[in-house]
Amino acid sequence: MKDPNDTRDITPRPGSPLWIYLSVVSVAGLAILCAAMLSLSLAGVHQLIRSPLVWTIAVLIMVGELRPIITPGKSGPDSGVPSVTFSFAALLYWGLPVAAVLKAASALIAGRADRKAVFRSAFNAAQDVLALAAAWAALGLAGIHPEPAQPWVPSGGQLAGVALAAAAYFAVNFTLVTIAISLHSRAPLLEIARQEFPYQAFVNLALLSAAPLVVVVMGRSPLLVLLFLLPLIAVYLNAAVSVQREHQAMHDELTGLPNRKLLLRRAEEALADAARSRRVAGFLLLDLDRFKEVNDTLGHPAGDKLLQAVAHRLTHSVRPGDLVARLGGDEFAVLLPVIKSASTAREVAARLRAALAEPFRLDGMALDIEASVGIATYPGDAPDVQLLLQRADVAMYLAKENRTGVEAYDPARDRNSPARLTLMGDLRRAVDSGEVELQFQPKVLLADGRPAGLEALVRWRHPERGMITPEEFTETAGQSNLMRDLTRHVVDSALDQASTWWRAGLAVPVSLNVSARDLLDAGLTATISRGLDSRGLPPEALMLQINERVLTAEPAHAAAVVDALAGLGLSVSLDDFGTGYSSLLRLKQLPVCEMKIDSSFIGRLHGGADDEVIVRSLVDLVRALGIRSVAKGVESAAAAAALRAMGCDAAQGRYVSRPLRAAAATAWLRKHMVTPAPPVDPSGGRHGRRRKTTARAAGPA
Repeated sequence: MKDPNDTRDITPRPGSPLWIYLSVVSVAGLAILCAAMLSLSLAGVHQLIRSPLVWTIAVLIMVGELRPIITPGKSGPDSGVPSVTFSFAALLYWGLPVAAVLKAASALIAGRADRKAVFRSAFNAAQDVLALAAAWAALGLAGIHPEPAQPWVPSGGQLAGVALAAAAYFAVNFTLVTIAISLHSRAPLLEIARQEFPYQAFVNLALLSAAPLVVVVMGRSPLLVLLFLLPLIAVYLNAAVSVQREHQAMHDELTGLPNRKLLLRRAEEALADAARSRRVAGFLLLDLDRFKEVNDTLGHPAGDKLLQAVAHRLTHSVRPGDLVARLGGDEFAVLLPVIKSASTAREVAARLRAALAEPFRLDGMALDIEASVGIATYPGDAPDVQLLLQRADVAMYLAKENRTGVEAYDPARDRNSPARLTLMGDLRRAVDSGEVELQFQPKVLLADGRPAGLEALVRWRHPERGMITPEEFTETAGQSNLMRDLTRHVVDSALDQASTWWRAGLAVPVSLNVSARDLLDAGLTATISRGLDSRGLPPEALMLQINERVLTAEPAHAAAVVDALAGLGLSVSLDDFGTGYSSLLRLKQLPVCEMKIDSSFIGRLHGGADDEVIVRSLVDLVRALGIRSVAKGVESAAAAAALRAMGCDAAQGRYVSRPLRAAAATAWLRKHMVTPAPPVDPSGGRHGRRRKTTARAAGPA
C-alpha cells in the first residue's frame, strides 16, 4: 500500500493532524505488540528460538519486506509486499504474538536498511501489527485459536474463517494507510480510497490467499517452505521484465528522460491534483538554439552526447518533484506540478537557461548552447493538458522569434483563434489520414520550352471544407510542433513522387518550399538526407526554395542552414527575390543556384517603362551573379516573350501550367520533355553523384 510519506521523508510538524494521527497509530501498535509479547511464556520463547521453521519464516518475511514486487505503473510504496503472505501464515500457524513480533521486526529493519525516517518505520510496523490483531480477532470469532505450543493447520471446511481474517487484515491496513495519505496530501479521504482500492484489493487478495497453502507446507517441513522461493523468484523476474518494458516505452532511449507519453500521463495527474487542491501547475517548453550547428559541424554522435549533457543539467536544475521530459529532437519539457504563481515558473525557466548557458565540454571543445523557453500555467492559461502544451509551444516560438529567451503565454499575442485551434486539430488528423497532398506546378526554360523542374505545392483536401490552400493552415501549424510533422510528410511525399519520375526517366528536379520554422528544425537536414538515400535519388532530384525575407530576418542562422543543405549536394533557390533587402555581398556568398523574381514585379511588366526597367535590372543582376533567373506569375505569351528578350532563363505561372496533381503532372512531363533521360538505377544510390553547389552554378539546368 502506498506510503503516506513517499515523496517527502521529513517529520510532520508536531501538533499537526498528521503528526497526531501517526503518533496515535504508532502508540496503539506498540501497545498491541507489547501485550502480545507478554502473552508468551519464557519456555515458549526458547522453543520458538530453537525452531528452524520460525527462522525460515522470519527470513522469508524479511526478504519479502525488503524486496517488494514492483509492477508497471507503480512505485515501491504502491507495490505488493510478499511479507504479507508469510506474516499472515505465521498468524494462522502460531497466533498473534509470533506474527506481530516477526512482522514488526522486519518492518523496522527494512526501514533502517532503506534509510527511512524513524516515524515512517514506526508507523509501518504499527499499522501491520494492528492489521494482524484485527485478523487475530476475526479468527477468534470463527473459533480458531492457534498458539505457539499448538500450531494450527487449516482444512477445507475452515476456509471461511481464514477468509474473514484476511478481510479484517486488509480492511484495517487499507483504512489506516488511506487516512495517513489523505492527511499528508490534504486530499479527500473518499477520493484517495476510490483511487487506491481496486489495485490494493487485488494485490492483497493474491498475497493473502497464498498464506493457507504456506501453512499447510509449514506443518510438513521447513525445507518444503523454502520451495515457495521459486515461484516468488519467478514473480519477481516477470515483474522486473514488465517494469523494464514499461520503462522503455515511457522513456527516451538516448537521454533516459520521460518521453511525451509519460509526460502527458503525469501532466494529467498533476492537473487533476491541482484542480482538487485549487493550486496552480506550470509547464515549460524548451527548444535549444544553435543545436543544428553542432550536428552539422561535429556530426550526430556529438549532437547525441550534447543532448545527454543537456538532459543531465536540466534534471539537476529543477525542483524536487518537477518532471523533465524529452519530446524529440532538441525539444524538452518541464512539468511543474505545484507552483505559487506564474512568477515561480519564470524563476525555474531562468534557472534552466542559466544552467544551459554554461559552456559544454565535448571532446575537448567548449560549446555554447542557449534555449528558448515558453511558459503556460494551469488553470490560468489552459484548462487541459493538450491546450497547456500547445500554448507553451506558442510562447516558446515567440521567445525564439523575438530572441527574448523566456516568454509566458499571452492571449493577446496568440494568433490562434478557436477556429484555428479546431483547424489545427483537423490538420493533425489530416496528415495521418492522407488528406494533405501535393500538387506540382511546372516551370520551363524560356529558350526552348523544355521543363526546368516542378514546384511541389501542399494542398489540404478537407472532407467538409474542400480544398484548403497553404496560406490558411501553414501559419497555424508554424506555431506548434505540428509544423515539423507536416514538413516531414511533405518531404516524404515529394521524394516519393520524384523517385517515381526519375525511375521512369523523367529526370527533373522537384522544388520544396522551406519556411522560417523549418530552418529552426535541427533535424531537417538529416530528414532530407535519409529520404534521398532510402530512395536511391541523387541530390539533383530535389531543390529547396527559401524566401528572401527569411534570409533577411535570420541572416546568420539561415545562411548556416542553407550551407548545410547545400553540403548535401542540394540545389537552393531564393524565392520572391526583390521583396527583401539582401545585400549583394550576402547573395554572392550564399550557395544559391536559382533566384525566382517575385510575381508582383512580373505582373506590372507592361505597366510602363519604369516597371520594365525594374524587371530587366533584376534579371541582369541575377545573371551577373552567375545564377539562373526564374520569373514567377507569368500569365501571358506577351510576358513570356518580353522576359525571353530580357535574358530571363525560365518562367513559371498560369501561362506555363496551373498546379497539377501527380498523374496530370506526369502526363505534362511526358508531353514536354523532348527526350526523356535514362531511368535512374536505384541500385546505384547517391554515392559518387553528390556535388557541392556553389554560388556560381550558372546557366539553365
